[in-house]
Amino acid sequence: MDGAVNVSLQVAQVRASDVASRADARYRGAYVHVPFCRHKCHYCDFYSFVDSEHREEAFVQRLEQELESAVPFLTQPLETVFVGGGTPTMLGAPLLGRMLNSIARILPVARDAEWSVEANPETVDHATADVLASAGVRRVSVGAQSFTPKLLKALERDHDPRSVGRAITMLRNSGIPQVNLDLIFGIPGSTLDDWRRDLAATLELAPDHISAYGLVYEPNTPLTVKLRQGVVTRLPEDDEAEQYEYVIAELARAGYERYEISSWALPGKTCQHNILYWENADWWGFGPSASAHGAGIRWKNVPRLATWLECGPSSPVQDVESLDANGRVGEAFMMGLRMTRGMPRERVDSLLGATAEGAHRRQLIAGHIDGGLLEEHHGFLRLTPRGFMIADSVLAGLI
Repeated sequence: MDGAVNVSLQVAQVRASDVASRADARYRGAYVHVPFCRHKCHYCDFYSFVDSEHREEAFVQRLEQELESAVPFLTQPLETVFVGGGTPTMLGAPLLGRMLNSIARILPVARDAEWSVEANPETVDHATADVLASAGVRRVSVGAQSFTPKLLKALERDHDPRSVGRAITMLRNSGIPQVNLDLIFGIPGSTLDDWRRDLAATLELAPDHISAYGLVYEPNTPLTVKLRQGVVTRLPEDDEAEQYEYVIAELARAGYERYEISSWALPGKTCQHNILYWENADWWGFGPSASAHGAGIRWKNVPRLATWLECGPSSPVQDVESLDANGRVGEAFMMGLRMTRGMPRERVDSLLGATAEGAHRRQLIAGHIDGGLLEEHHGFLRLTPRGFMIADSVLAGLI
């Protein structure tokens, strides 16, 4: 990325608190990364694994130390808390409850904060659902990905499709007010009819929020290795585009509002933590491999559980990226234009006037407006429906 300065750092020498002390940041959210999984899916590039050493309790104890170390930097109530992974619900009800209660006790979480937790449907039982609800969790994101057995097999997902409905019923019965479902399209071997059935099964469960992502072949994942070896055949681009167009139309008919490239919600049910990311706000990351952002400085905790467990209380940091003015402007466009509402025109004008590259970006924007990829709408600059189909290409020049 133009405008980025990458700094390699010795893990033993630099901690998250060292980096944060350089950032004049106002942290609005917290992300907690739980790395444990039932099974490592071959498309996943998040730091997660099946732990044969049973270090869950040690993880929670170490996390409590890390939470304490961040408190001096958290100078305002946190608006959002998102616990992801991995699979947080792999901790089991007692440890999960301890972790959530520690977050609430240690961090300055606002009374009306949005609490979100990710869950694998097979790990949700009555006890876990009750713990989530009693801890104040308001949103649980269930990883369905597909309801078609052959497609779950293609993704190396190991859950029974019927477990998704069971999990949602238990969560709702326990008092969780909002449930998200995550789906993937563009899966090798999938057809438009498969995708239609997956969406029909999703809508039968009436989730409050739906995330539908095109399958990404991330570097260095087993899936990408299989693609290079010819073991896996990527779905043709036109077929994937057809599935994307179908989900856009079908969810609109069902009353869901699209508010970001891959995100839909019933009215009033948008995920505020995700919006915090797209608005390029500041958040603090806890746990191994968790990323954080403070006033244009990004850092990532070391992605090795053993090292993270041994080095405390503040997390050891692997990488720091400090953006100059041009880099910050490019990042603001990259994130802000992902949202369907786009960016306020006054914000756009402010960004374009902030660096010497503003004239070039202004020309690109004008060209994309003439080409029907961007538009001005009620004081916002936003992608058009056609622009969303090739959003990566449109945003590349603005970065």
